[in-house]
Amino acid sequence: MLTIHHPPVNEGTSRIPLRDKRCDPGEGRFTPELVEALRRELDERWSAAADRTEQMAGHALLAPGKMLRPVLLLTSAEATGADSAPLLPAALAVEYLHVATLVHDDIIDDDELRRGRPTVHARYGTPNALVTGDYLILTMVTALSECPASPAAVLEAARVLAGAGADVCRGQVRESAMAGDPTRPVADYLEMAALKTGALFRGACRAGAILAGASPEHTDAVTRYAEHLGLGFQIYDDLLPYLGEHTGKPATSDVANLRPTHPVLVGYDRADSTGKARFTEALSGTLPAPEAHRLMRELLETTGALELSRSRATEEITAARDSLAGLPGTEAVERMRTIADLSVDRSR
Repeated sequence: MLTIHHPPVNEGTSRIPLRDKRCDPGEGRFTPELVEALRRELDERWSAAADRTEQMAGHALLAPGKMLRPVLLLTSAEATGADSAPLLPAALAVEYLHVATLVHDDIIDDDELRRGRPTVHARYGTPNALVTGDYLILTMVTALSECPASPAAVLEAARVLAGAGADVCRGQVRESAMAGDPTRPVADYLEMAALKTGALFRGACRAGAILAGASPEHTDAVTRYAEHLGLGFQIYDDLLPYLGEHTGKPATSDVANLRPTHPVLVGYDRADSTGKARFTEALSGTLPAPEAHRLMRELLETTGALELSRSRATEEITAARDSLAGLPGTEAVERMRTIADLSVDRSR
């Protein structure tokens, strides 16, 4: 289990609160001790930054979040039978990469809120946000170099995480190509989501197992878990704007960015000709975002797409849980199964 001791911070240092439940009611539900340890370490490293570049990075990193990907790296190591404590720098590296993708994604979507606070580009401007994202990607490499695993394992973990980052870029390009087109097959969406969202889940779990010295069989097991978890998580995430659940960003973001999410594609496929025309209108960009969102929610409810997408997300989570059978770290395996369950039930 991860136990981290930290030196005291000077009382005069201006600190950003570790968590703000008003911003993300679900933060810390997955594994509270790991989340708190990771957030303390981030707070210690980034809250007192004097350099402006580090301040901007800290603004993104210290926003309340679930820390899901770094937690997955650590629990994957434990699930394969290793001690996760030495892997804290690698866990931070995953968070740096993940937050970098969020900073850039917010620029693409022109979202002004992320995790309940102003996005980096909204606060500091787009040029500075671009630099901040790039800076965090490079800082990922520095953090990995702190990891005390064997040089070969660190190099392989770096290759895995770099590959995951490249897949996120591929997924973003595919998502952009799908914009405004509700006629795309669901298979196209699943391929895109496996890249844009699933890649960092896969990279975190696989890197954790590699750094822990796990066997190929155990490494493949946590990788399969991550692939199913990533899809289930993203499909359920697509539902949140229409379920009235807090997401930390505007509920209208998906329709404003003409994004054909999983329930939209499922609903379009089930609609009659009149319904298909209305789906196309809702995703055309010709309506004000609030009106488009209301229309889309009505269509998704009418076609039963919300429940169908929820069912598909649940199927992926069941497959994720099943992938962990036979791993030696019983307690960590149970935590990973809990993470999977909560990813499609975020009201708990």
